[in-house]
Amino acid sequence: MLRKKSKRHFYIVTVIVVLLVIWTAWSNTTVGITHYTVASDKLPASFDHYSIVVVSDLHNAEFGENNSQLIKLIEKEKPDIIVITGDLVDSNKTNIDIAQKLVGTLTGIAPCYYVTGNHEAWLGEQYQELESILLDEGVAILHDRAVQLIKNTESIQLAGLDDPDFTDRAPLQQSMIKTKINNMNLTDNYCVLLSHRPEAFEDYVSENIDLVLSGHAHGGQFRLPIIGGIVAPNQGLFPKYDAGIYSENYTTMVVSRGIGNSIIPIRFNNRPEIISV
Repeated sequence: MLRKKSKRHFYIVTVIVVLLVIWTAWSNTTVGITHYTVASDKLPASFDHYSIVVVSDLHNAEFGENNSQLIKLIEKEKPDIIVITGDLVDSNKTNIDIAQKLVGTLTGIAPCYYVTGNHEAWLGEQYQELESILLDEGVAILHDRAVQLIKNTESIQLAGLDDPDFTDRAPLQQSMIKTKINNMNLTDNYCVLLSHRPEAFEDYVSENIDLVLSGHAHGGQFRLPIIGGIVAPNQGLFPKYDAGIYSENYTTMVVSRGIGNSIIPIRFNNRPEIISV
């Protein structure tokens, strides 16, 4: 009887392990799309159902030939604009060609806007090559500046922050982010801010930003039920802003789990994602 029970337990454990391995492999080799709805009395009527697709933390990843999986998902959304919130390439294994092929297709789907991440800051002189390619492909790069998005004579603001690692890696980053936002001379119109860094959420709140689109945290890399992400850059263990939607006062922030990986090559319970807002 004991042997039969031991065998049964062994088979059950084996099946669970096999299923877990298959599920983890699937969730690391496919990409999904997550939808969020953001509402505000400040949004002009023309921007009702306005669609923004967020591509974050590609890190040279490829899903299908020339990222065909990503492109099909984005095309299906029929976005008004596409925003790229940093780490399009990986400074540890830079492949600008992958980024160029992707953005070359994305600009044919919708206008594309881009802000830098820490890995672009770490590219050194090679970043100028990447920026030149993005500009040639028709991507608008928001270097600490804002532009107007106009629809039916009504408008909102789209602002973008360069990653703070371009200038400083010290604790001064927090005050620097607030200074950069102040220097944009934003109006009272609804503002969407593209910023790679979710850990600066309190700064965005203090500056009364309406909507922040971010990445960087990779969903906490390994996600546990209820607990959430385990570790994220610049937040450490059990990060507060790892993925999903956060609101405080009049500010909402949506954090993408991102698409690719960097130092840690595998995810758990954390499928790569594109976001549609």
